[in-house]
Amino acid sequence: MWRVTEHSASTTTSPRSRVSARVAAIAESATLAVDAKAKALKAAGRPVIGFGAGEPDFPTPDYIVEAAVKAVQDPVNHRYSPAAGLPVLREAIAAKTLRDSGYEVKPSDVLVTNGGKQAVFQAFAAILDPGDEVLLPAPYWTTYPEAIRLTGAEPVEVVAGVDQGYLVTVEQLEAARTPRTKALLFNSPSNPTGAVYSPEQTAEIGRWALEHGIWVITDEIYEHLTYDDAVFTPVVKVVPELADTTIVLNGVAKTYAMTGWRVGWMIGPSDVVKAATNLQSHLSSNVANVSQRAAVAALEGDLSAAHEMRTAFDRRRRTMVEMLSTIDGVVCPAPQGAFYAYPSVEGLLGRTIRGVTPTTSAELAALVLDEVEVAVVPGEAFGPSGYLRLSYALGDDDLVEGVTRLQSLLREAV
Repeated sequence: MWRVTEHSASTTTSPRSRVSARVAAIAESATLAVDAKAKALKAAGRPVIGFGAGEPDFPTPDYIVEAAVKAVQDPVNHRYSPAAGLPVLREAIAAKTLRDSGYEVKPSDVLVTNGGKQAVFQAFAAILDPGDEVLLPAPYWTTYPEAIRLTGAEPVEVVAGVDQGYLVTVEQLEAARTPRTKALLFNSPSNPTGAVYSPEQTAEIGRWALEHGIWVITDEIYEHLTYDDAVFTPVVKVVPELADTTIVLNGVAKTYAMTGWRVGWMIGPSDVVKAATNLQSHLSSNVANVSQRAAVAALEGDLSAAHEMRTAFDRRRRTMVEMLSTIDGVVCPAPQGAFYAYPSVEGLLGRTIRGVTPTTSAELAALVLDEVEVAVVPGEAFGPSGYLRLSYALGDDDLVEGVTRLQSLLREAV
């Protein structure tokens, strides 16, 4: 057992934290926290409806589960495999990229990760140094700034509000650029807003990044979830010259309802992927082989299950937007992708609801949970206050009931 000597105790001028400053500075994932609280209340018998979780409510398709069952029974999957991923899965990812994004990548330039979050962190870790800056369009997914700060770099928020449809412009990016700007995070379709950049907007941003030698880290996890006339546009497809300074992040979680299987990937230049693989070899080694075999089945199959989910999400999207838009003080653009609505609630702040006058979206979200047992994520988790994120990846009946409760409560604002 370690003991503090009399000498060391007497010379200590201030107590040292038991947790490193860098890790202590990390904020808890707000989306997971809201989801956990909603589930805990449900387990206690409360009729909570949760709009916080960012995962499909559908089961993983049968053919993927069957591939996993078969993999469990094969002893080859009971052993370590290459840290970068099973060769067959890296090949399937390369083939899927050509099929869905329209450009070729080498399997050797693919790194399979434990879900998309590990890909996010390792992408930043591979190219950033302390003092670097990353342009981060806001609203943003809650993990991005924390992953950036863990490298010693700094996120620089570039805010696009509801009036811009949550889409930043090249002019805004240029105004935020400094000599320390190393990278741009690009997420389309977007979590949390559901915004989708057009092919023209994507190309313009890509050409701007290329002109200024700025890395693009593009998160494409929602590529198959677009609605109406919106289309997913791979930045490397429209600006091929960016391939040497772009890292693509993706995974099977959203497209195939495989959030719990934990399979993501990053695609990038050979030297960056090699560096990230070295990091992963010490951090976590290989992704579970059974999950990798399931991912192979997912990527080699067709997209019919994804299309069925998209049809359901589209129906729910329309219902949610229509219902939210009837509330005075709420402005809810129709999301063009992913499965989130991101209404502005600035018109409700400062108004009194059941004796409480919330001045931030965090206070409003707390009031909503306390009064009508509906869990939503406040805008503070994604950037500026004044917004709420509601996932429509839940059953139709729960969605209608939850938004009806919101309508009833928020219409009391005076």
